[in-house]
Amino acid sequence: MTLPILILAAGAASRMAPRDKLLEPIQGIPLLTRIADMACRVSDFVLVALPPDRPARRAAIDHTAARPLTVRGAAEGMNASLRAGLEALPQAPAFMLLLADLPELTEQDLRAVIASHATHPQALVWRGATEDGKPGHPVIFAAPLYEKIMQLQGDDGARAVVAAAGDRVHLTPLPGQHARLDLDTPEAWAAWRKATNTPS
Repeated sequence: MTLPILILAAGAASRMAPRDKLLEPIQGIPLLTRIADMACRVSDFVLVALPPDRPARRAAIDHTAARPLTVRGAAEGMNASLRAGLEALPQAPAFMLLLADLPELTEQDLRAVIASHATHPQALVWRGATEDGKPGHPVIFAAPLYEKIMQLQGDDGARAVVAAAGDRVHLTPLPGQHARLDLDTPEAWAAWRKATNTPS
């Protein structure tokens, strides 16, 4: 069985208002649709954590193989989605956590981190990194960490869980800034499109 993937797409993204950065088109395809399709090509179980008040995000994954999960407590922050998503995933030795707002991430990047899970079994956390070694996403968590993830509160994500794993975190360098680049404002999107010659 492939590793299940949990995509976090329940954030407010308030700095983009009134636009929704997860619906920003990249070559005519909404970012969230692109991320969901990409995940579905590497996993047979993809779950997308969604807020209850963004029907357009739900619509963006309707024609993908990803499964929607409405997070009623999404206003709490990222960890509400983490807890709800982990509870809804099938039992597996590990799962991949994927943010929905990384426009440069590729299918090959996901496969590279998944491959590191197989080749470095001593780790508890496997994560993508920038080409210069800064940790980023996606992140794979081993089953022994699930209980700690279920105890998380607020909007800090799983930083504390990763930190507690110490030297059992394996980094996989990905091209450029794929693992970390997110675009939070209309100006940032415009600058990125211009710099990369990427049409909307």
